Amino acid sequence: MPWALWVPASLALALVVLPVAGLLVRTDYANLPALLTSPSAINALRLSLLTAGLSTVACMVLGVPLAVVLARYRGRAVRLLRAVVLLPLVLPPVVGGLALLYLLGRNGFLGYLLDVTAGVRVPLTTAAVVIAQTFVAMPFLVVSLEGALRGAGDRYERVAATLGAGPWTVFRRVTVPLLLPALGSGAVLSFARALGEFGATITFAGSLEGVTRTLPLEVYNQAQTDVDSAVALALLLVVVAVVVIVLARPRALEGVRA
Repeated sequence: MPWALWVPASLALALVVLPVAGLLVRTDYANLPALLTSPSAINALRLSLLTAGLSTVACMVLGVPLAVVLARYRGRAVRLLRAVVLLPLVLPPVVGGLALLYLLGRNGFLGYLLDVTAGVRVPLTTAAVVIAQTFVAMPFLVVSLEGALRGAGDRYERVAATLGAGPWTVFRRVTVPLLLPALGSGAVLSFARALGEFGATITFAGSLEGVTRTLPLEVYNQAQTDVDSAVALALLLVVVAVVVIVLARPRALEGVRA
């Protein structure tokens, strides 16, 4: 390995590690237990884990079929479809929140329809948090799965089809097993992204304690009044994210090696 790579590699590592080290230095460890067990912190953590879990399930239910379509569809429109699907990756989250607000808000065409016909108002609800998190997190899952399918090719699916298997049987017995290793890593990325979502959530769902105020929003809220509490909650968010990745990522990689 060229020695010259160590310089930019060290700088890249420092860019990631040193800000976290700054949190560790700034943390008030004497009051850390009290800060982390306050009612607002517990509510925010519970809501974050709940909504991130629900949005990950939504990403899997919706993202798996979408990834299969993008990987196996041969039409010319697939490039445009892929660009649209990946749009949340490059859009600022606040823009995504505004887009959701003008779709599902009271003045949005779909939100107005839901309000008039069913009396349902999506903004400022926990469901709005899940929708915002799914919007920003699903592309991570779709990218992982589409890349895995394209890398594996379609020869096994073609063989199964020539042996008389129908499309649904091919999907269940061949395509889904091919996706499982990438599905694990993609789900982890989606969960981690949903857990840290801020911009789209506060724009579309608001910041109501116990209803829409997730852990990132609670960090922002506490930063205005209590810096020690904000630092403690930020550290908690880092720890939770690291634990999720460390516990789930190796299992996904084992499937890749197999």
